[in-house]
Amino acid sequence: MGKVYSICSILMAGLFLVSTSVQFNDPDWYFWIPMYSCAAYVNLKRTLSFVAPKRITAAGIVALWLGMFLLIKVLLEDFFGDMIGIWSLDMRHRLVREKIGSGLVIWSMILQLSVEQDPTKWNSMEIGLLIEFGMTVLVGISCGLSFVFLIYHENEVKY
Repeated sequence: MGKVYSICSILMAGLFLVSTSVQFNDPDWYFWIPMYSCAAYVNLKRTLSFVAPKRITAAGIVALWLGMFLLIKVLLEDFFGDMIGIWSLDMRHRLVREKIGSGLVIWSMILQLSVEQDPTKWNSMEIGLLIEFGMTVLVGISCGLSFVFLIYHENEVKY
């Protein structure tokens, strides 16, 4: 496992922990808190060696399925309700933030579980670089969107 991948995993775990902490006032917190918590746990595991791999894989699968379920839920809610748009990045809207959050969890879990299922992938230079590149892009997008939201749109949030 590369250093870049470890750093990216720690950054994603931090982002998912922050996302978990702001879900307590959400009406459907019982979906979002487990999803973000499992995603943070799986990402943190990449830097810790004492956690059992079966537990990590189970938490990753739970986060992946919850992420897919919540993404579909948000897209249906958007389609039948607010009609903000599937490609909208206007993070003032709750549905856009939820869509992006579930998408980031799905992306992260696909990368994390692909390494968990076959750790020898790191021996293949091409696959290892693709996974590291994927995590780096994921961190760049998630931190960039979070930064833009906090700086420019936090006071204009529409719930």
